[in-house]
Amino acid sequence: MTPHVSNKPTTTMPFGRVVELPGHRLDVPATEPLRLDCGIDFAPFTIAYQTYGRLNADKSNAILVCHALTGDQFVAEPHPITGKPGWWEHMVGPGRVLDTDRFFIICINVLGGCMGTTGPKEINPATGKPWGLKFPVITIADMVRAQVRVIDHLGIDQLFCVIGGSMGGMQVLQWAAAYPERVFSAVPIATAARHSAQNIAFHEVGRQAIIADPDWCGGDYLERGVRPHRGLAVARMAAHITYLSEAALHRKFGRALQDREALSYGFDADFQVESYLRHQGSTFVERFDANSYLYITRAMDYFDLARDYGGVLANAFRGTKTRFCIVSFTSDWLFPTAESRALVHALNAVAANVSFVEIETDKGHDAFLLDEPEFFATLAGFLNGAAEHRWNGTRR
Repeated sequence: MTPHVSNKPTTTMPFGRVVELPGHRLDVPATEPLRLDCGIDFAPFTIAYQTYGRLNADKSNAILVCHALTGDQFVAEPHPITGKPGWWEHMVGPGRVLDTDRFFIICINVLGGCMGTTGPKEINPATGKPWGLKFPVITIADMVRAQVRVIDHLGIDQLFCVIGGSMGGMQVLQWAAAYPERVFSAVPIATAARHSAQNIAFHEVGRQAIIADPDWCGGDYLERGVRPHRGLAVARMAAHITYLSEAALHRKFGRALQDREALSYGFDADFQVESYLRHQGSTFVERFDANSYLYITRAMDYFDLARDYGGVLANAFRGTKTRFCIVSFTSDWLFPTAESRALVHALNAVAANVSFVEIETDKGHDAFLLDEPEFFATLAGFLNGAAEHRWNGTRR
């Protein structure tokens, strides 16, 4: 594989402004296409990624962090567009659970994303216009195949760990099933082996909110110089509710009013929870592309790991030597603990090395992104144990 490599990934902002991003990029040429599940040989394309820490001499200390639906590669640094802290900065860094003094951390913007990796808002070389809905439909497996290109480019034969939550956890499972010899340990967090009917339904609500926005323009909004920001904001608001729990919402907001002492008897944001959701929606549209939201939610909906293994989930992991740690959260109703238990049962059925923990918390699905000491302790213990087996007690 001999792609052209540049150290400066870019993303196209609204109205055509191109912004350079921190990190790295891998440009895959037209001569080395990626076969997608939809049957298309896709090339050329760019993969943007970020790294933290240093790769050791034998390239055995690499950890791949897989990001969730609305995440990106900026795990442990201020976001280049919004300036907000990295989405897992309390997990990744010197002396943290994913210790950058010890491990080489990689995070790759997924195929179809909007932070430097080729997606529907980037230019289609065949037309000179943004891809829009001409971009091919992608799957979780396609995302992982693209990630393999980066890992190959870095010369890494085996990842010490692949870790991620939510959609990131789906990628972890796909890695472990498709490339077991390349994954020493795997940590799927708050995830499932397939998307439930309820989750598909929530995603469809979000997609229809975007499509119903007059500024969506059949997906060609970039050519028209507009953005479906209202639809995308509503999609984000609806999704964000699923990331929380009723207890967390009640604790944080209850029925408290927003900047007023009495009801307005109108349709402004009377309640703090309304104002919070509106803020979540309005800030989200600054950094995310509406068509990317359509494509990535569809990839999650299509995910069904057992389907490729005769309908039997255990077959996906038969013969694996990967060490697994499955994590769920008690108040997560988007990916409830029952989904994690199904994974554990499948791994047990093939005598895989698996540990499982359900973290007691009222913070909902987003608990994996928040300050949860028991969660941190669990991961630290698992990684230290895996390191003992990988390196026979030698610190790397």
